[in-house]
Amino acid sequence: MPCFVFVEPSGDGWIVRGDFSDSPLDFTTGARAEQAARDLAHRLAEAGEPVVLEIRLRNGARAGRFLFPPYAGRPDAP
Repeated sequence: MPCFVFVEPSGDGWIVRGDFSDSPLDFTTGARAEQAARDLAHRLAEAGEPVVLEIRLRNGARAGRFLFPPYAGRPDAP
């Protein structure tokens, strides 16, 4: 079962939340939140976890959905 990570608006900032212990993480900009979520997704994929990253816009619409397959340190991984 994949780990889910979400980037979404929260009040006057943005949060990254999901199936990880430090959830949610607060950010002042969407770009910083998205970069942190992508970094987290890569780390989880490197550890062997499949990850689904979903990014939302201010109006709640989905901006993107990305799959990070587990690659567990394989040298031929993308």
